[in-house]
Amino acid sequence: MKKHSIKTHKIRIGDISIAYHLKESVVSNSPVILFLHGFPFNKNMWRPQLEALDDNITGIAVDIRGHGLSTAGHGFFSIDCFAKDLLAFIKKLNIEKAILCGISMGGYIALRAQELFPEYISGLILCDTHSKADNNLMKVKRFDSIQALLLHGRRPFAMGFVQNVFGQKTLRESSSAIDLIKSSIRRNNLNNICSTLLALASRTDTTDTLQHIDVPTLLIRGAEDKITAKADMQEMEKKIKNAVYIEINEAGHLPNLEATDEFNKLVQNFIQENITTD
Repeated sequence: MKKHSIKTHKIRIGDISIAYHLKESVVSNSPVILFLHGFPFNKNMWRPQLEALDDNITGIAVDIRGHGLSTAGHGFFSIDCFAKDLLAFIKKLNIEKAILCGISMGGYIALRAQELFPEYISGLILCDTHSKADNNLMKVKRFDSIQALLLHGRRPFAMGFVQNVFGQKTLRESSSAIDLIKSSIRRNNLNNICSTLLALASRTDTTDTLQHIDVPTLLIRGAEDKITAKADMQEMEKKIKNAVYIEINEAGHLPNLEATDEFNKLVQNFIQENITTD
């Protein structure tokens, strides 16, 4: 069977247009995996995962409201708003159930989605993310980032961001991953970046909901992640029933781009071992 190509679509939902990449399965009733990008990136960070999916799996990577080619709508962002956009998207595409694979901010959205509409979720892959709300120190750091962005623009922000999100091997050897992230940041609207920083600062804590998660859950973290603490992900492993935690060596905050083959194998194995369709 010939593998379907990745196609880009755009649909209207409420006050926004959502852009997404779609790699359709060659069979009907296939598992569906929805990829949710981090801040301040877009759906293109998931192309290596879409390309690697088996022919019998449908993969979708969405642009979150105000990111990539998705519009901002009313402009008031929150993780709750992003999660409700996702629900509207799932309903619009008539998806019965989906695996949510979210990295960093995408993980926050996936956890809020699990809290709001668990009946639509068949599995969770949570990458370099956690369930906690920002403490005061983190909130102030985000406010400072907004001020720096407004004063100096996106270029210095992008350069500093790259140093934080990647592991040392990636910084030395993977110019393509670095260029992708820099480009994603520079192409993002300044107002949308600042609005998303406020959304991250104001997000709710989902730790108390972890005990209620009863779908298969895979937790992935880059061993050199400077942003998401190992202890926070291990806490999720303890609180989510039957969760599996795996670290990827020589990777930072974006292991899907830094150790692509290993990451893809973990995703593929997770789907094959845990997700069945009628």
